[in-house]
Amino acid sequence: MATVGIALLCFVGYIVAYNTYGRWLARKIFALRPDAPTPAHACQDGRDYVPTNRLVLFGHHFTSIAGTGPIVGPAIAVFWGWLPALLWVVLGSIFVGAVHDFGALVVSMRHRGQTIGDISGTMISRRTRFLFLTILFLTLTIIIAVFGLVIATIFSIYPQTVLSVWTAMPLAVFIGMAIYKHGGNLFLLSAGALLLLYVTVYLGVRYFPFDTGLTLFPGAEASYMQALGSSVVLWTLFLLVYCFIASVLPVWLLLQPRDYINSLQLYVALVLLVLGLFIAAPPIVGPVFGAGLTGAPPIMPFLFITIACGAVSGFHSLVSSGTSSKQINRETDALYVGYGSMLVESVLALLVIFCCCAGIGILVYANGNALSGTEAFMHYYGHGWDSMRLAHTVGVFIEGGGNLIAALGVPRDLAIGIIAVMVACFAATTIDTSTRLQRYVIQEIGGAVRLDVLKNKYVATTIAVVCAGILALMRGPEGPGSGGLLLWPLFGATNQLLAGLALLVVIFYLRRNNKPVFFVVIPLLMMLVIPAWALMHQVRTFFDAGNFLLFGFGVFILLVQLWMVIEALLAWKEARGQG
Repeated sequence: MATVGIALLCFVGYIVAYNTYGRWLARKIFALRPDAPTPAHACQDGRDYVPTNRLVLFGHHFTSIAGTGPIVGPAIAVFWGWLPALLWVVLGSIFVGAVHDFGALVVSMRHRGQTIGDISGTMISRRTRFLFLTILFLTLTIIIAVFGLVIATIFSIYPQTVLSVWTAMPLAVFIGMAIYKHGGNLFLLSAGALLLLYVTVYLGVRYFPFDTGLTLFPGAEASYMQALGSSVVLWTLFLLVYCFIASVLPVWLLLQPRDYINSLQLYVALVLLVLGLFIAAPPIVGPVFGAGLTGAPPIMPFLFITIACGAVSGFHSLVSSGTSSKQINRETDALYVGYGSMLVESVLALLVIFCCCAGIGILVYANGNALSGTEAFMHYYGHGWDSMRLAHTVGVFIEGGGNLIAALGVPRDLAIGIIAVMVACFAATTIDTSTRLQRYVIQEIGGAVRLDVLKNKYVATTIAVVCAGILALMRGPEGPGSGGLLLWPLFGATNQLLAGLALLVVIFYLRRNNKPVFFVVIPLLMMLVIPAWALMHQVRTFFDAGNFLLFGFGVFILLVQLWMVIEALLAWKEARGQG
């Protein structure tokens, strides 16, 4: 019962935080007004700037910021013990992550929906703007390349997910047209879409699992061309084509309704997981501190960059200031969308910890044997740090989550299918939103360097997709299609540094408008110092290993961060009251 008690305590903490700290930020610090014009109305164009029902926008924002981040990060971090991971997820989301997301959303909303990188030029200096946009471009290129691999890998491991994920696309277009063009009822359409989605989950599990183990060059022997014809590469290419289309279409036609459908699916999965946790009440079989396993880097500072989404993630500031700020209908909706969605994402991360440290102990099938308890946990975590690859970490959550849902009487194969589809759909919402965000970043770079051709959405989107595609198709650690993994070791620290830089923009906004900044200082220092500490540790490791590609990129990122902090220090004194 300890698992249930800990979960209840955390859930109550989230509710209290939203209704006290969150509302204080909304009313006293950011002074949100329901009658203030938002960019969605002031710049309405029917494509990117669209006033949106807050329930729909919450769904878009939540599924975009979540992706597989709050799943993979906590699933790895329990390597150091479930208690440190849980504390960072709960306290980090309330006092750092939600403040970061909410602040970025409000600042962008009050700057005509510009991205946080573009706004840094106004808040700090023009040089900072270009540096920030450069970091954003690099970060988003890695995200798009790697998430294509993530989804393709999930399709290959869990072929029962393919039907549901691709059915959601045309279904979303239908709902978008029905609501925005024909005034359809949101509740009825959403309920019907959710029902249809779960029908496809059942069909995918029982009748139509797509075997994606095909190759375009079956006669070739272990060649580069054979690898290029693998299912992972093919799915990555299909996904990049889809991302191009999703990026240039009006946001209400595909992105919004698909994310909303996926969010409803996630809410159902979360409810099932919580109910399963309470009914099964499995004991925690993972260690409180440290799994006694080999090869893990030091918990300080690496816990704080391993768990990003679920606690705090710089990527969230891109979603807040990239797409969500352009769709806010009323200023007061920003609390619900920005602060609230971060807390719900933290709930997901919390459930991942319970799935990996308690749910997994119910049952695991391995090599024809049924494992349970600590033996089941060690089946996933007893092989050392280097074994914690994508398929491994996603797999432990899906198996543990499937066990919890199966405790409700759902057949285990269907329960696993429900969780696997949720993970795949989550990843898909991240990759298409990231492509749209990259389009905005490239357009803003075009404005910064006065190159008008980059402002064209088709040109900008093509550059975004091609750059990610080139990186993805390079021969990476797992062959062609895994090129994004070449730079992925840098992503954790870079992403968290991005959170620190976004908080830097937020604190400058508050100072320029004579608002209190004390509540941002500690989160800001944490997200500047700890990721830099981790990145310096990595840079030294890369140099010792002779990996000069990662060493060079790591040093470059550290120098850009240092430059931006110096620019901020120089501008700080002049910023007071200049809003």
